[in-house]
Amino acid sequence: MEHKNKTKITEFILLGFQNDKEVEILLFVVFLLMYMTSLIGNTMIILLVCVDYRLYSPMYFFIANLSFLEVTITSTVVPKMLANTFSLSKVISFAGCLTQSFFYFLLGSTEFFILAVMSFDRYVAICNPLRYTIIMNKQTCMFLLLGSYVGAFLSILVSSILTAPLPFCGTNVINHFFCDSAPVLKLACADISLVELADFISSAVLLLGSLLLTGVSYTYIVVTILRIPSVQGQQKAFSTCVSHITVVTLYYGSSIFIYVRPKKGNVMDVNKFATVLNTVVTPMLNPFIYSLRNEKVKESLRDVFKKYVGRLTNL
Repeated sequence: MEHKNKTKITEFILLGFQNDKEVEILLFVVFLLMYMTSLIGNTMIILLVCVDYRLYSPMYFFIANLSFLEVTITSTVVPKMLANTFSLSKVISFAGCLTQSFFYFLLGSTEFFILAVMSFDRYVAICNPLRYTIIMNKQTCMFLLLGSYVGAFLSILVSSILTAPLPFCGTNVINHFFCDSAPVLKLACADISLVELADFISSAVLLLGSLLLTGVSYTYIVVTILRIPSVQGQQKAFSTCVSHITVVTLYYGSSIFIYVRPKKGNVMDVNKFATVLNTVVTPMLNPFIYSLRNEKVKESLRDVFKKYVGRLTNL
């Protein structure tokens, strides 16, 4: 009877960062600028890979798909977060909350598969250069890309199935700026131990499994690079991996901290800032990481800039 008397939740309230209005306005401006920089930068990478024949290779194909995932992930979370800054209610519907959570974890999980695939691509390029074009052909790249999406979907399927039918009643306040799994599950008026266990196992398998594959790939890469007789050759080979290693460090560091912990404890505020790193900061930095350290991308940017500036001056 007590359970039946509880009001069923039809919407949630996202608390966000709970700061003074002046601080929230400052955060709004900062996050808006970072979001726009991320959209412009990642879209630029996608367009460059599509139009410049010099970037028609598996490495840039996966970089472009990573940029696409960055755009979609940030667009899943950040617009609602920005809108809630000036909203009095800060409301998100029940269906909207579950949808946001599903796509956030689907796209985020896909990113980790793509990062593992990119490390495999670097392994083949450095350890088996003569067979690179044979192994990493168009069919293989498409298969690896499709496999990343399917693998991501399967990795979150069990948790999604267990979460969807949970009854939510009583308080509807989520202590976060988006519908992350842990704060949402805390509002369920049912036993969530099985769901939390499924979340932990899927997160551990996804993050640590893909990190293991990445680590094995780079172990072989380092051994191969050390066998190159010239220092210049070693530096050239390693330079193709630096950008990927940087992105891997940013993603895995924050994600393992947030999601691969059996008992999350009362660290929600810390999790918020760690999530900002994944959803706002890293997507903004990726275009700079991949363009500023990559000569082909920089050449492509210069050529496109000269081409369109030349057209504007001739008008």
